[in-house]
Amino acid sequence: MFSKFQKIFYPMIILFSIMVILSALYIEHILSITACKLCLYQRIPYLLSIAVGFFGFFFPNRRLWIYLLVIIFLSSVIISGYHLGIENKFFAEFSGCTNENLNTIDKTELLKSLNKYLPGCSDVNFKVFGLSLATINFFLSIALITITIKYLIYEKNSKKKN
Repeated sequence: MFSKFQKIFYPMIILFSIMVILSALYIEHILSITACKLCLYQRIPYLLSIAVGFFGFFFPNRRLWIYLLVIIFLSSVIISGYHLGIENKFFAEFSGCTNENLNTIDKTELLKSLNKYLPGCSDVNFKVFGLSLATINFFLSIALITITIKYLIYEKNSKKKN
């Protein structure tokens, strides 16, 4: 099973990450659902995994790429878990999530601030099957880190046999 998986591991990571980014952009720009700051931050691990996936595909003999993917997906679990905690009121919103910077008396600055409005990180503006996107990303990140760790273990065991 893993011998076939070995050939498609990096392309699968690249394709999946591209699909996640395109889905987020579709929801934000086509469906006009404004993303909060943490939603934007949750895209960074997927962008990084696309780059690492390309390096892993073209330079497959290095385990470094798999370790980097584990770290990237772990960071995705942490960011999405934190966002999920904020949505469920386990954690307080950090100052970057709130729009409390409207303490200006200059009307042009006030208008600029209003045009840059981002929803709070505790506001769930879009759900799929009753789950927020942060929840879905949390579970996807756990699945991706599990697959990557299993692949890393397979790589280590296959190198020992050779």
